[in-house]
Amino acid sequence: MAVSIFPLEIRKAVRLLLLLMLCLQSLTVECQNRTFRHLSTEPPSSSKAPEFKTAIRRVVLSVVLGMLTGAISALLVACLVKSFILYIHRTPILKGPVVFSPKVSPKTLQMALENESQLLGSSPNGQYHRTALDNGLVIAVKRLEQIEGGWPGAQSKLAKRRIQKELEVLAGLRHVNLMSLRAYVCEPNGLSLIYDYVPTGSLEDLMKRVRENQLQLKWEARLGIAVGVIKALQYLHFVCSPPVLHCDLKPANVLLDAEFSPRLADCGLARLVPSFHRTSEYSAPECIRDSRYTDKSDIFSFGMILGVLLTGRDPMDPFFSEASSRGSLGRWLRQLQQAGEAREALDKSLLGEEAEEDDMLMAVRIAVICLSDFPADRPSSDELVPMLTQLHSF
Repeated sequence: MAVSIFPLEIRKAVRLLLLLMLCLQSLTVECQNRTFRHLSTEPPSSSKAPEFKTAIRRVVLSVVLGMLTGAISALLVACLVKSFILYIHRTPILKGPVVFSPKVSPKTLQMALENESQLLGSSPNGQYHRTALDNGLVIAVKRLEQIEGGWPGAQSKLAKRRIQKELEVLAGLRHVNLMSLRAYVCEPNGLSLIYDYVPTGSLEDLMKRVRENQLQLKWEARLGIAVGVIKALQYLHFVCSPPVLHCDLKPANVLLDAEFSPRLADCGLARLVPSFHRTSEYSAPECIRDSRYTDKSDIFSFGMILGVLLTGRDPMDPFFSEASSRGSLGRWLRQLQQAGEAREALDKSLLGEEAEEDDMLMAVRIAVICLSDFPADRPSSDELVPMLTQLHSF
């Protein structure tokens, strides 16, 4: 059975245009025939001026209808040509590993994914694995079990092309504080995203070690982490076109290298995963209340991360369930800030240097603004970068 190469909507529009052309052509021919018959049988005279004027009108009408028919014909041809051009230039559906880095080859990547890998962690959005390629390069693999449109093998071609386009956008993100997508593989039971492997771990792991007194993290390092995160958000919100929302910013998605330089992971995955788990203790009120997400929602999550860096506390700490702490890290910080007691919120291991304490108190004020319940009251990432980089400790 032959299958048309043009979409159904275009075929319907072509049929309607053809029908309209036929009607106009028939009307034009009929008008011309009547006019010529009238002119040949009854030449114009002064006694029959009305009939002559009627004949002239018919001639004019025939010319107008002919021009209209020609215009519609030209429009029809233009639509057909445009549809054909779009068809031959449409994005092909790529099969097998799709690689964006010269360090990764499709063959070695496919072999590495088929071998055993080390599970690094899991979340409602998928699992992270560690594996190595034949050339010794160690990579991190994010396995998404379900993406938009269902299982990859059962998706329509349109859905596959849309997902492929979204992944190409994510692969094009280039910033020192972002995890770059190196490759992806569509598999029968999901999608695997390939990133660089960061052995140091995440900010969540680091702060856990700080709380357990296994590691001391000075204010300068903490401020550097906050500045790196907000610069990554500034790039996503203001440099990328169209803007990219992170949608799941939290310490577990802030990976750190050996110098504690942050790199954001899982950017933009909410556009691929329909059931993406966005809500957490770091989510903005509007996300939890009505699933509405904007760039200011990312700012709220950043404010929570800045609050964690300043206080050293986990937002899930039972301390915040007490009445005195107002039920959350953000409300507790706001209460102390308004009472002029912001110093009480600071991590005790950070206290000592007066100049640093002044910077930390200013950072508390910044965190409180970011944690406003109303998105319009929160600053943009473009405004936050100079606020933090102008602190003396940076």
